Amino acid sequence: MLVNQLTLTALPKILEGPTELNVEGPKVIASFAIGSLTINFTETIILEWIVMAVILGLCIFLTRGLKVRAVSKRQVIAEMAVEAITNLVRDTMGKRWLRFTPYIATIFCFSIFGSLVSLLGVRAVTSDFSVLLTWAAITFILITWTKLRFGGVRGYLKGFADPIPVMLPINILSEVATPTAMALRHFGNIAGGSIIMALVYYGLANLSRMIHLKVPVLTVGIPAVLSLYFDLFSDFMQAFIFIMLTMVFISNAGPAEEEPA
Repeated sequence: MLVNQLTLTALPKILEGPTELNVEGPKVIASFAIGSLTINFTETIILEWIVMAVILGLCIFLTRGLKVRAVSKRQVIAEMAVEAITNLVRDTMGKRWLRFTPYIATIFCFSIFGSLVSLLGVRAVTSDFSVLLTWAAITFILITWTKLRFGGVRGYLKGFADPIPVMLPINILSEVATPTAMALRHFGNIAGGSIIMALVYYGLANLSRMIHLKVPVLTVGIPAVLSLYFDLFSDFMQAFIFIMLTMVFISNAGPAEEEPA
């Protein structure tokens, strides 16, 4: 099982003995066997559906009863959000690629909410590498589709031999490494933040026990301050970097857009 989550155990019994730091993957809620294939239903799947429900509910709330002219704060917020993501896609990819705006917005919102769900005491959706690899795989499919659309099958295959045929193995490796690198970059930063937070909490909890504090007060202030970075700023930045890489890779797969004279 992929090691992608840090959990602290025995914290309620901190005064009774040493605190233990365990590393484990997502909890398996149920397993289903289809022939020789075993499918695990993990907590990540449940959290993903919860995040999707929250995003859907927020969208319905913000877009309910829209008017031609904004007369409510909800509509103003909705229009500002749509305008911001549209301008970002236009400025990064060009007008030709505006049809990818819904996809970019979905990945961005899913990444942020999937990371911030950890503030509720559950594991972040983005701390599961399989989730990020799936997003990267979808982006890879879009990149390949774009290359085939503008260059055809012949042009796509010919691109692996550019600029010289000897580059064929390197170009193939680079093509396959694109989605993996995107997923690992996002996962590494989220997992790294979880590791640092867990180690800090682990150390402060044991320090409280060593100096015979009845209540581990040291685990309240410092982790909360660090959480502002690892749970807020870092999560937003990783979501932003992921969509920026997605836009750059997809737009570069097609010909450059001609600028108006």
